[in-house]
Amino acid sequence: MIKKMMKAVVFDLDGTLIDSSEGVTKCVQYALMHFGIDEPDLRSLCRFVGPPLYKSFMNFYGFSGEKAWESVHIYRERYDREGIRECCLYPGVRECIAGLREKGYRIGLASSKPEISCRQILEDFGIADSFDAIVGATLDGSIETKEDVLNELLRQWGDLEKDDIILIGDTIYDVEGANQAGIRCMAVSFGFGDVQQMLEAGAVGVCDSLEELPGRIEMTGDRIQAS
Repeated sequence: MIKKMMKAVVFDLDGTLIDSSEGVTKCVQYALMHFGIDEPDLRSLCRFVGPPLYKSFMNFYGFSGEKAWESVHIYRERYDREGIRECCLYPGVRECIAGLREKGYRIGLASSKPEISCRQILEDFGIADSFDAIVGATLDGSIETKEDVLNELLRQWGDLEKDDIILIGDTIYDVEGANQAGIRCMAVSFGFGDVQQMLEAGAVGVCDSLEELPGRIEMTGDRIQAS
């Protein structure tokens, strides 16, 4: 048997590379207020971090599809003005990505956040050039879910096999999206998801910090065998 090492590491954004909870929750609060819903506890709105926004408005507040999309547009009024800057990098992001690149890994980003916002955030933190591909949702809805985003990334990286790629994410939506796209997913414990839920859904492991991620990826790669 010959060991087959992974060649590419793909990161989720919110809850994996950045703590975006302040911006997301304040913008959700802003959108809810438009409909007369006062939600003073921002912590209760952290469940909006990760999944597509319109689905969260439907699932958590019972909005119709039309009302949910209207909520997304109102959310983006504040997000584009203020919320996009209400975030911070998690510790070790720059060092982690630099270390992976030094080891020869291709680096990608796959987020259900609009791609234009992903690029702006990475540029603001000065790390956009560290990514070989940045893929996010499209504003017209043609690319929306984590599965959609990953499939677009796979299309762009057509020279790689699915076993060459691992997604790093913090919620069940990342694991499920990776499963649907046919790639592996490693969970991080410092984001917004339920670690046990991610493991039960098929995450290949859990990483407690970005500093330890390169080593964990190599250990995971050692377990991938090809005849």
